[in-house]
Amino acid sequence: MPGTPRAGIIPVTPFQQNCTLIWDDATKVGAVVDPGGDLDRIEAAIREQGVTVEKILLTHGHVDHAAGADELRERLGVPIEGPHQADKFLLDSLPETAANYGLGAARPVTPDRWLDEGDAVTVGGLGFDILHCPGHSPGSVVFVSRDARFALVGDVVFKGSVGRTDLPGGNHEQLIRAIKDKVLPLGDDIAFIPGHGPTSTLGEERVSNPFLQD
Repeated sequence: MPGTPRAGIIPVTPFQQNCTLIWDDATKVGAVVDPGGDLDRIEAAIREQGVTVEKILLTHGHVDHAAGADELRERLGVPIEGPHQADKFLLDSLPETAANYGLGAARPVTPDRWLDEGDAVTVGGLGFDILHCPGHSPGSVVFVSRDARFALVGDVVFKGSVGRTDLPGGNHEQLIRAIKDKVLPLGDDIAFIPGHGPTSTLGEERVSNPFLQD
C-alpha cells in the first residue's frame, strides 16, 4: 500500500521560499525539499513533526532553493537527489550568487543523484515520478505523486503565475510548453506546493492562470 503524504511548509530566506518537509504518515520517514537557508528553522520543524529525514530533494539550482542543501546534507547525514544536471552551473556558483544577494555564506552543491525525465524518487512509502520542466531554469524538475494526486513544482508554476524566465538559462516559451505539455495533463485534481506563495490545484491554474490561457 502506498503511504499517505503529509507536508509542512517552512518559509526560508528573504525570498520567503517554500522549503517543504514531506513525509509518509505511516512511517514518519520524510524528505526536505529545497532547503535554501535558515537551517535551524528547518531542523526545528523536523523535530516538531517527529520526522526521520532520509534525503534532501532539489527542484532546481537557484540560491533561495539550494543554498543550504550541502550544509543540511552534512548535518543530517543524508543524500541529495535532484535537480536535472542542466542546473549544474547554478549549483556550482551558489557561493558567489549568495554573496551577491547578501545571503551570507553558501556552499556549492553536487547532488548524490541527478534526476531526469522518467526517473522515480521514493520518500518512505511514497513514490514520486520526475518531470524535467525547463524554462525557469534549465534543470528544473517537478516531483509528482500520482497515487496521492500531489506535486512539488518548485518555481515552474504558481497560483496565478509562472516562474520568472529573465535569469540565466531562462526561456519563457520553453517554460509554458513544459507546463502545458507535461504538468497540466497530470489532471485537474492534482494539488501542488509551489516554490513561493500559496498552494493550488492544476485545475484551478488551467482555468484561471493568466499565463496559461491561449
